[in-house]
Amino acid sequence: MNIMLAPDGPLDAAATLARYHLWGDDPANRVTGDVFRRVLRLDARLVPYEVRCRGPVDDARLAVRVPGARGARVADAVTAEVRQVFGLDFDLPGFYRFAKSEPALAELIEPFYGMRPTLAPTPLEMLVGSITAQQVNLSFAFACRARLVRRWGTPLALGRDTVWAFPDAAALARAPVRAYRALKYSGRKAEYIRGVAAAVDSGALDLDALARAPSEEVCARLTALRGLGRWTADWFLARCLGRGDVCPAGDLAVRKVFARHWGRGRAPGEEAIRRRARAWGGWQNLAIHYLLAGLQRPRPAVGGGTA
Repeated sequence: MNIMLAPDGPLDAAATLARYHLWGDDPANRVTGDVFRRVLRLDARLVPYEVRCRGPVDDARLAVRVPGARGARVADAVTAEVRQVFGLDFDLPGFYRFAKSEPALAELIEPFYGMRPTLAPTPLEMLVGSITAQQVNLSFAFACRARLVRRWGTPLALGRDTVWAFPDAAALARAPVRAYRALKYSGRKAEYIRGVAAAVDSGALDLDALARAPSEEVCARLTALRGLGRWTADWFLARCLGRGDVCPAGDLAVRKVFARHWGRGRAPGEEAIRRRARAWGGWQNLAIHYLLAGLQRPRPAVGGGTA
């Protein structure tokens, strides 16, 4: 099965997918050269696929190959996941028009033109990744997550590469804490992941219903689970559900961004950050994504916003 997808607006596939290898290996989301490979879980079936980006940034096309697959249901599921991974539903042209009125954002359009937020392929994957990344650096978090995927995921050969299907909730729920500890997880994080996975496996946490719920309800449901706080809920809204009006104000890197541009070197409090971000309305998610990317760039001699 072959599928061709065209984004509405520019797409820089390499910049968009950089997070899948920037901090280490991701066995469930393989980026090799210009090819992205992944395994979709469709009920009890594992569906491997690969994506190649063709054409220039302003006229990009995603060529998706699903070996040996057929049927509309598989095509629809793979298409939805690829759109998620490549952030195809974000309105980049609209964001760029808005960003030109905000100096701190305007200076980032050219260097990051076509970069889209890549969204977590599945809610479970996002939640496990968020718990893994709590209070540790991202390189260590990626290494732990990679070990988890290889321990309880399912490897499949795809071309010359091997891709692991991300573990299902049942496998993560029944794994003992000592097995997580062997993968360098803390005992608490092991309990948090097992608890979330058990809630998903039992149906107590309905991820499909969660994805359709209002943002306030999503936050309430997630933070009711042990080990999940506002930081996790905000990033879930932003990087899994793709909600536009979200600012993860409690994130350390986000606080650094606001200190750099609007705090005269001092990080504002969370509520002050949220108030400032609300002025961006439904562009908050994209604005934060671009500002975080720009955090690694030298600050220009002129520019920036005002408090």
